[in-house]
Amino acid sequence: MKGILGRKVGMTQVFTKNGKLIPVTVIEVEPNVVMQVKTVEKDGYNAVQLGVFEKKEKRANKPEMGNAKKANTTPKRFLKEIRDVESTYNIGDTISAAVFEVGEIVDVTGTSKGKGFTGVIKRHNQSRGPMTHGSHYHRGPGSLGTMLPKRVLKGKHLAGHMGVDTVTIQNLEIIEVNESENYILVSGNVPGAKNSLVLVKSAVKNSRKAEPKEILEYEVESVVDEVVEENNEQEVVNENVATETVEEGKEEVEESK
Repeated sequence: MKGILGRKVGMTQVFTKNGKLIPVTVIEVEPNVVMQVKTVEKDGYNAVQLGVFEKKEKRANKPEMGNAKKANTTPKRFLKEIRDVESTYNIGDTISAAVFEVGEIVDVTGTSKGKGFTGVIKRHNQSRGPMTHGSHYHRGPGSLGTMLPKRVLKGKHLAGHMGVDTVTIQNLEIIEVNESENYILVSGNVPGAKNSLVLVKSAVKNSRKAEPKEILEYEVESVVDEVVEENNEQEVVNENVATETVEEGKEEVEESK
């Protein structure tokens, strides 16, 4: 098992060299710091605690400051444990985007978007009643139960708070890993709003072999680059014209002699 904490940036799309379009999610993964290492002898299980995204020291309490000093780093905003990690890490080590390779299958866990208080149609996908012909039942929850036991039984689908749940999307593929710019591209969508925290870890139900995709790369030229190129071309043309003019003048002088 291996994993890393990141932040969902948004979605885009990439193209493979054989012309296939792949929708991807961009996940920002700054280097994670190993804040704590847990062992079976001391804690009863093997795990590493990762920290990511700096937090102001004035907002950290004394235990957080002490934990950060042990790892020789600054207090972190988010902490997360990952159990049964494959590699051996020490306190203070960093984990970058290079922990994953292109083509690997991963599970992504995040907190779903909050929808607030919603009705049964939106929350539980129930059907509405007729809207005309004198109907007084439109978007209600329907029958709440039988005559006995004269109460609403547990588990009845009713209106209430929707969203802000921990959701895991399984078996997503790593499309691209960019360690220099601290991001990875994951196929498909992942739970959560933009800039929300996500956990990317090895898939637990994967049976597929890694098949890296060859992605097309584009060179984007800005307006400044185009203007500079035009100026350079114009300078070359001017130099050529000046050289030809000087040579023609020399030839005329020689002929007059």
